[in-house]
Amino acid sequence: MPEKPELKIKEFELFRAYYCSVCKSIGKRYGQVPRLTLNYDSAFLALLISSINDKELRVCRERCVAHPAKKKNVIINDEIIDYASDMNVLLAYYNLMDKRNDGDSKLSAAAVMVLKPAYKKLKKKYKEKCDIIESKLEQLSLLEKEGCCSMDEAAEPFAGIMEIILAFEPLCRDSKNERILKWMGYNLGKWIYILDAYDDVEKDIRKKTYNSLVRQFCYKDENVDDFKNRIKDKVEFVLTYTLSEVGKAYELLDIKKNAGIVENIIFMGMLRKTEQILKIGVVKN
Repeated sequence: MPEKPELKIKEFELFRAYYCSVCKSIGKRYGQVPRLTLNYDSAFLALLISSINDKELRVCRERCVAHPAKKKNVIINDEIIDYASDMNVLLAYYNLMDKRNDGDSKLSAAAVMVLKPAYKKLKKKYKEKCDIIESKLEQLSLLEKEGCCSMDEAAEPFAGIMEIILAFEPLCRDSKNERILKWMGYNLGKWIYILDAYDDVEKDIRKKTYNSLVRQFCYKDENVDDFKNRIKDKVEFVLTYTLSEVGKAYELLDIKKNAGIVENIIFMGMLRKTEQILKIGVVKN
């Protein structure tokens, strides 16, 4: 999410247009239920890739099921929007598969069945990408089963997944774009994985499930808040480094549009999320 107070009104409206457009694209091509998997990450993916594309946006105003009384801006006939919606559904399917395999809930198993027809279409369309994602997920599963004691090593497979997600092939015919987008994706994936691991420390300790930070920093029945405070500086260092690499990569791209929104998310929104999860600046009573 962007830092809304720092955006111009027209910039936030454009961000919402990307979000609504990804949602519309999912519904149009895969049905209404898969739209429930929509997240802001996919809107950011569309926004970022679109920022280096020369194609002019075609925007119209449409109603939707969630907001039938008011028309909203929607970007139409855009291959980048469709790509972002494809990746949204694909990653949602893999996430639900992981939860189902872990016996997380019957709801996850039911959701997998609902998304399976869409997954089969996407598997045919993005066979090479799906093969890589599935290979990376197998690597991650193996690392977790082995109890990997390194957050960097445990983050590698997910970083590799985000690397190929950001590599939107039509724009990667330019080898410079491909290298930059992949490096951005790699560091973004590493940031997501480690930040999520920190956020899940208490839950994973309670459920006795794998967490790379719990393993690396040798949690030993101490107070969970004390443990998180003990490791906070080390985790913050890694997260700050990955965000700086995302920012450096972005600055190498030839931006055509959306600069204000993308920069807001990369340089402010992601930093703010890091501070929120790590509770940086929060004073304990």
